[in-house]
Amino acid sequence: MGFRIVIPARHSSTRLPGKPLLDICGKPMVLRVLDRALEAGADEVWVATDHQGIADVVERGGGKVILTAAEHPSGTDRLAEVATRLGWADDDVVVNVQGDEPLIPPQLIGAAAAALTDDAEAAIATACHPLESAEEFFNPNVVKVVLDARGRALYFSRAPIPWARDAFAADRTVLPAGLPAYRHIGLYAYRAGFLTRYSGLAPSPLEQWEALEQLRAMAHGFPIRVMVLDHAPPAGVDTAEDLERVRRAFDLAEVSR
Repeated sequence: MGFRIVIPARHSSTRLPGKPLLDICGKPMVLRVLDRALEAGADEVWVATDHQGIADVVERGGGKVILTAAEHPSGTDRLAEVATRLGWADDDVVVNVQGDEPLIPPQLIGAAAAALTDDAEAAIATACHPLESAEEFFNPNVVKVVLDARGRALYFSRAPIPWARDAFAADRTVLPAGLPAYRHIGLYAYRAGFLTRYSGLAPSPLEQWEALEQLRAMAHGFPIRVMVLDHAPPAGVDTAEDLERVRRAFDLAEVSR
């Protein structure tokens, strides 16, 4: 099973400017992510960036890099530019590995590619894991997904779905046993043909109301395969606190060797 990986790495960040270049135990974050991606068994791994400084760091680190346009509204659009410029075939599988996830398990990247390869009708594959607390379930910052019998997404929402009518009428402080409540994880594998069509798809009202980009694909009839993981993978880096957490993880890994 062949697949490709693209790591979008933007320099601008509201919380952590220059995030891909921040040091993690002697190595820029973008190279830490690249290391993980290279362990996933992909045919090619590319870093896609709009910043020359990031490109220079990747090239010095021995990685492949492509400079993309600065005005892309989303990472999906940036991947579409890469797929088009590199001439990838419509059926090629492309995994988007975020440039701020230096702890992402390589096997999870490969699993996302395999999930899409195994579902010939799906345009996208992504992942989720069971929710364990009512606090997370009712948190609008936690994106939930409901699945059909084939493991495809029926809907993504910031709202608490599925709604356990009778159980929640009695008690909303705990999740009822057996409720299929899943948290969406923002790891995506795409078919290159979908990527090249994506920018031409009109935004959907649901996408705009929920502020969830994946609803555009669903609104236009593109099936999304969803892997169900046992638990959440390590979180990425959004804040200075996240950065320190990741640095501690790498420090511990070095000590344990």
